[in-house]
Amino acid sequence: MEENLEAIAALVVAYLLGSVEFAVIVARRMGIDIYAHGSGNPGTSNVLRTLGKKAAGLVLAGDALKGIVATAIGSWWGGEVVGFAAAFFATVGHSFPVWHRFRGGRGVATAIGGAIWLEPIWGLALAAGWLAIVVSTKTASIASLGAMALYVPVFLIAGHRGWAILWAALTAGLVIWRHKDNIKRILTRAEHRVTT
Repeated sequence: MEENLEAIAALVVAYLLGSVEFAVIVARRMGIDIYAHGSGNPGTSNVLRTLGKKAAGLVLAGDALKGIVATAIGSWWGGEVVGFAAAFFATVGHSFPVWHRFRGGRGVATAIGGAIWLEPIWGLALAAGWLAIVVSTKTASIASLGAMALYVPVFLIAGHRGWAILWAALTAGLVIWRHKDNIKRILTRAEHRVTT
């Protein structure tokens, strides 16, 4: 019973941590309402286009860090499967943040942050691949979709199975679903680019 309570507490904490929108916080510190600028999305790409590289770097680091911390808490309090579940709940928090009227970002950095904690080498490889595709294509959504397409396979390669993979699939699926509008724009060659 105590273990179940710790697991539930870890998931609640993961969601609340995920709900901290660094794009909103950084933009407000600079006197900007990020919801009213650019695409209106509180994420790294919109901050990059609106406020520049330094602000975007802070947002990217913050969003990844909350994924790492939330997943670490889940792993410490409940073991491997709860760690994977915590990565999902942190990503849900980022996508639907209770602190910001449930208007959140796409969840890519938070999901990758979770992967970095769960499988450091593979997680960092996902992050490096994401960055390389952003630099080469200037389109963050293509990089993000690519990273999420590889999210479950890298955990399978690392030896994870069962409920852990189910939670990983839910995380990747949520992030891909959050990119549905981006996918439509990619198909019509109208997607936003990340150059400043």
